[in-house]
Amino acid sequence: MASQSAHLPTSVEETLTLLRNGNYLANRSLATALFLALKLNRPLFLEGEAGVGKTEIAKVLSATLGRKLLRLQCYEGLDVTTAVYEWNYSRQMVEIRMAEATGTGDKDALESNLFSDAFLIKRPLLQALEPDVAGPPILLIDELDRTDEPFEAYLLEILSDYQVTIPELGTIKAEHPPIVIITSNRTREIHDALKRRCFYHWVDYPTAERELEILKIRTPQAAEELSKEVVGFVHRLRKMDLFKQPGVAETIDWAHALTQLDVMSLDPEVINDTLGTLLKYQDDITKIQGSEASRILNDVRTELAAARA
Repeated sequence: MASQSAHLPTSVEETLTLLRNGNYLANRSLATALFLALKLNRPLFLEGEAGVGKTEIAKVLSATLGRKLLRLQCYEGLDVTTAVYEWNYSRQMVEIRMAEATGTGDKDALESNLFSDAFLIKRPLLQALEPDVAGPPILLIDELDRTDEPFEAYLLEILSDYQVTIPELGTIKAEHPPIVIITSNRTREIHDALKRRCFYHWVDYPTAERELEILKIRTPQAAEELSKEVVGFVHRLRKMDLFKQPGVAETIDWAHALTQLDVMSLDPEVINDTLGTLLKYQDDITKIQGSEASRILNDVRTELAAARA
């Protein structure tokens, strides 16, 4: 990965290479959306199931471009004080008491000092507007669908002009807009007004061939036969009626876990013992454990044997 600031890619091919240098194997449509977002200074809005690699794109960009990563993890009730800024009230109170104790300074000077940059706690959205010697930072607004609509409306205002107004200080505007990646697991629909500000891409589960390539990059220590069985098993799970289908992140975790156990090839017992690294709900685990796991594994082995023949 890049250890210093790098230039933005100048083509889709360079974007694919940039992501691959960060061990992220993207398809061409995703690389195209990212390239255009970088080229035209537009936020990239990524939707898809949890665990398909949306958040990882921002992390890879930060590493390969040598830019600071600012992550705003969204949740219900997120507000301006957590996302943008707040005043350091405890430090302001100390300053007031010190002024009272010493009897120094007039009221206007004290108020001006209290509401200066020194007492301002900057949160990710405000930090993203500040200049950086390495270049505009990567602003990751993660899982926007977890917030409520008032915050979404406020975010729309910021992304329109890349500026924030602080009543006591005035308007702070980015000299160069940050690189903005917004993710959503689609637990609710995001308003069209915000989507119109962004380039959009749906991050889907990869094909079996691409997921096998991902495993070769992310878990190179795994035996080739094991990786093929893992990918085949996971892809069959994704076709089943499960509460939560495993994402690419879970595939990688499972392959890592199996290699730590020195597993060279799947068998029903090791699948039953390690399903908790792949499936995150007990109802799903119960549905797969035992005879169902054996049946799926047999189907996978039959398919692999046919491919070798």
